[in-house]
Amino acid sequence: MISWREIGAQTRAFGLAVGVHVLMAALVVLGTMNWEPFRQPQPQAIAIEAVMVDTSKIREQREEAQKAVEREKLRDERAEELRKQREREEALKKERDLKAEQEKKRQEELDAQKKRESQLKLDQLRKEQEKKREEERKKQQEELEKVRAEAAEAEKKRKEEAEKLKQVEAQRQREAIEERRKKEEAIIAQKVGEEERAFQAGRIATLSDEYQAAIQSFVTQNWLRPPTAKAGLRCTLRIVQIPGGEVISASIAGKCNGDEATKRSIIAAVERGGALPYRGFEDVFAREIDFIFIYDGD
Repeated sequence: MISWREIGAQTRAFGLAVGVHVLMAALVVLGTMNWEPFRQPQPQAIAIEAVMVDTSKIREQREEAQKAVEREKLRDERAEELRKQREREEALKKERDLKAEQEKKRQEELDAQKKRESQLKLDQLRKEQEKKREEERKKQQEELEKVRAEAAEAEKKRKEEAEKLKQVEAQRQREAIEERRKKEEAIIAQKVGEEERAFQAGRIATLSDEYQAAIQSFVTQNWLRPPTAKAGLRCTLRIVQIPGGEVISASIAGKCNGDEATKRSIIAAVERGGALPYRGFEDVFAREIDFIFIYDGD
């Protein structure tokens, strides 16, 4: 916009130009007028008088007026250029602000999408592990039933053979059969125990992996990643907690290839959450755990 000062300057320049033109016109008129007193014409002779007008001053005044007009025009052009420049700067600022707002919204949508994808992957992993555990349990149950069936068949054959033995060998056969039965039961019991222990060990190992994955997801969601954190980050933390998952303390307890700002941000992410995942992980809960935080980039 043109300021009042600029408007005043333009008005003064216009008035000056008009005044110069009026002065020039007056000088021309005055220069051509005959100021001699009026006299009756003399019949005896004709007199011719000429008035010389100094046109150099008129030209100088005209040129000065023209220069004033040109200076005023130049000021007007400069004022107009400044106004257009301000308008362009305001338009550029609005465009930058709009782009910044759009980028912020896009980043928020990306963060929300990553969070949803992470949760979806975790749910899928749990379902797959649960399915594997169920399949393993069914397989072990089938093997156990097979062993029992084989034992029952062996027992049936043993009884049939015992009936065929003569009375003189009855006592010896019964003792032998009894000894054999005890050994078979011991073998069966041992095998069943081993299978049960193997099943429990597999379940605990799978649950421990899920627990580590849940902690990784929990810390990642609470992590405010500093600019210096690089992909390939590996940091071992020692976390002290109580039943329920409430964090008592967290510290760097092993190798960590991050700088001090990154280390502090990871510890803050653990403490910020308040409590680690607990429900469903009671069998693998420990008061002190060593947890490896991993960051391979977005």
